Amino acid sequence: MRSSYVQSDAEIIASAREQPEAFTELYRRHAAAVFRYAISRLGREAADDIVAETFLVAFERRDTYDVAVPGALPWVLGIATRLIRRRRRQEADLWRLVSAVGGIGGDGTVHSGHDPSEGIDSRLDADTAVRSIAATVARLPKRDRDVLMLSAWSELDSAGIATALGIPEGTARSRLHRVRRILRTQLAAGAAREVENTDEQRNAARRTVVRAPSA
Repeated sequence: MRSSYVQSDAEIIASAREQPEAFTELYRRHAAAVFRYAISRLGREAADDIVAETFLVAFERRDTYDVAVPGALPWVLGIATRLIRRRRRQEADLWRLVSAVGGIGGDGTVHSGHDPSEGIDSRLDADTAVRSIAATVARLPKRDRDVLMLSAWSELDSAGIATALGIPEGTARSRLHRVRRILRTQLAAGAAREVENTDEQRNAARRTVVRAPSA
């Protein structure tokens, strides 16, 4: 049986220049990816707006798309990233909130669309890790946060991230390496503080037992 031909994103965009209704297929293919990315950066309430704005801008700029590039996801996520940058204060506030209260799976948090399902222990470990780096993420320059979040919450590789941000691939890799190093250092420091706090609690408990009067 002959398989049906599947148009590339570029072909869909080219068709949409003369037949605007064809653009609906591009939305169908990539809206979920844009939503996941937007919710990770701005929370659930803003994600729907970002998705709608992203595809409106993409539709309006369809004549500018380079049809020599088959896949349009980097282009679409690049548009979403530029829209998110306009709300960078809102994003920083969200990460500060996560730092303060955590909240895996809570509505409006960075994890509301990605609640881990491996079990309660894994969820608690992930929650602790997120809270320990959230303040650091909030302080990152927007260009570094863009690379980090595209890497963590999109389907793009380093080449796709570079395309989305309009930077050389080597620059994308360099920024990602630097940010990961910063976050690994923060995670290690958080783990060390956790051990120190646990040891202090144990020592305090022992001192309480020693001082307790005998019956």
